[in-house]
Amino acid sequence: MPVPIRILLIDDHSLFREAIARLLGAEPDFEVVGECATVEEGLNHLRTDNADVVLLDINLGLQQGGAFLNLAWEQGFQGKVLVVTAGVSKTEAARLIERGCSGIILKHERPQLLVERIREVMQEPAGQLQKQPADLGQFDPSGQAEVRPFTPRERQILRSVFSGKSNKEIAHDMNISESLVKAVLQQLFAKTGVRTRSQLVRTAIERHWKELEDGAEGA
Repeated sequence: MPVPIRILLIDDHSLFREAIARLLGAEPDFEVVGECATVEEGLNHLRTDNADVVLLDINLGLQQGGAFLNLAWEQGFQGKVLVVTAGVSKTEAARLIERGCSGIILKHERPQLLVERIREVMQEPAGQLQKQPADLGQFDPSGQAEVRPFTPRERQILRSVFSGKSNKEIAHDMNISESLVKAVLQQLFAKTGVRTRSQLVRTAIERHWKELEDGAEGA
């Protein structure tokens, strides 16, 4: 009997995770080896569960799941990552593909499409550079990923950048890894369309200051 495809689910909605786990568990060639709700938990699962495919939501409540991609590659993950999300802009979809995800599936698609896509990506050669999907037009053309509200963690890190703190200092203050700080900064760069810390600060002040002030009041 063939070795089953080992699948890890990362999504902060437990009901969705459970439904997908049941769907995939009914397939004879699939095995769900783990479920979790955060980037850190997902990375921990990779160290022990030996997953072949990760199904990743990019909106994980207080986190941006896209941070998982770079951290997983840095950790030595050799499998595939499929983004399963409620919505994504063309711009962000292209960035996710560039960062190594093997495909993007919207949550409103028929469940069987996810099953088919998992099997397809497992047949793709390891290390193959992914291309932008031909159906990129299905994603929101407005580029809303650039103006989505910051998560609480992004706001906290951005305020620390305003204060002139280094990545190491931010990691120490927030009790998280320096790699995660770098990954969140990359998410901030992607959201604001900038490439440097100085551009990030300027753009955040010009376009997002109200949001940062409101977030501080509600903290």
